Amino acid sequence: MTQDRTWNRRRLLKLGGGAAAGAALGLGAKVATASEAAPTAVPTSSRFDLTEPSYDLFRHARLHDARVQQSFCFDNVNRRLFVAQLKDGSADSSGDLCITQLDFSGNELGYMYLLGFGHAVSIAAQPVGTSTYLWTEVDVNSGARGKRLARFRWSSGTTLSNTSSALTKHSPVSDATETTCAIDPVNNRMAIRYLNTAGSRRYAIFNVNEVAAGNYTNRLADFAQPSDSAVFQGYTLYGSYVYQLTGTAYGADNPSPGNAYTSSVNVNTGALTQRAFTGAGSTLTYREPEGMGVYRTAAGEVRLFLGFASGEAGDRRSNLFYKNVLV
Repeated sequence: MTQDRTWNRRRLLKLGGGAAAGAALGLGAKVATASEAAPTAVPTSSRFDLTEPSYDLFRHARLHDARVQQSFCFDNVNRRLFVAQLKDGSADSSGDLCITQLDFSGNELGYMYLLGFGHAVSIAAQPVGTSTYLWTEVDVNSGARGKRLARFRWSSGTTLSNTSSALTKHSPVSDATETTCAIDPVNNRMAIRYLNTAGSRRYAIFNVNEVAAGNYTNRLADFAQPSDSAVFQGYTLYGSYVYQLTGTAYGADNPSPGNAYTSSVNVNTGALTQRAFTGAGSTLTYREPEGMGVYRTAAGEVRLFLGFASGEAGDRRSNLFYKNVLV
């Protein structure tokens, strides 16, 4: 494991950036449906300091297909890592996905194809004994995004269509026209990012087991995604904060060190708490921010992961970095 820069600080950690304070944004209006309970507070937690250093998990890992990674997730019990990308040979509008399982050194262990699911802005993993159940968007809409959530058991080498009986579909937010999710594996909560029929992007927080059981009445929080003109590239949940990743690939209009930023949002108020530039993987070729995740090591260290795609067209690679300083 290497560092982008030489840091003479902190324990055995990894991932970082610069600093920029974010202005607080108010909680957006929400029209509740009859089936929704009034939101209740998520217990206050510590948060990751987004100005702290960046550290590598791995760089330049090959995925099963050759396109840009979109997101990733961890099974924190069975110590598994999954990375999502659009499927080789399929139109972007098809919603066809490839999920690759990697070890923590970036070596491929298996793959699945998902047909007609969405864009994989965010995926999640739920351990059930020695099995892993993945959560993805499903039922691609006209904008190539999934309208609902699908839950299914990981089974390497298989292909699932969006009509497969192996899927259990969920609509936790009844008026959502786009739905993705991320799981906080430490606190067993799920963040759902959705677009409602009014055209507003919002987050809702649930208990994972309740959503899996089809019980959507206990919505712990619901708030507007803070306004930001930057390109949205991923999110995750830890404790009482949603973390977001924005930015675009290197190019003539975005030269190194790029425009990738991380931010944290208080789920109980909807306020932007911190926003910071990140130089993680600054020396990568292409370098497009893609995906976020949370992982707790066997030793108990909680890490906030950021993903970046790298490499040439037709041979894109996966790169994961992390932060681990909580305040």
